[in-house]
Amino acid sequence: MSSMTDIVFLLLIFFMLTVSFVTPTGLTVDLPTSRTTSTVAPQVHVTITAALDYYIDNQKTTLSQLAGILPERLGPQDGTLLLQVDKSVPIEYMIKVVDIASALHAHVSVATRPD
Repeated sequence: MSSMTDIVFLLLIFFMLTVSFVTPTGLTVDLPTSRTTSTVAPQVHVTITAALDYYIDNQKTTLSQLAGILPERLGPQDGTLLLQVDKSVPIEYMIKVVDIASALHAHVSVATRPD
């Protein structure tokens, strides 16, 4: 019986650790769908909502402030940026953020929903 409690305890620890890896965002963004998926561990989350509001890690900002904040958040090495863009946002707004990130030599990933 004691070995059974050890197994249950280990399973409990496993589930507690895996649940903490999920980082939900409080912003409602209708992401586009994609058939291919991959998982990345980003340093910075940038979100563009349908109302064209910009957020860095759930903190509201503007496009002009984004160029000043991203170098601090990404650091001196090549960082990873996860871009969450509402599917109703025109592509030009996404490209502006990608241009800022590529000038900082950051790797940009675009978040999507599974198809």
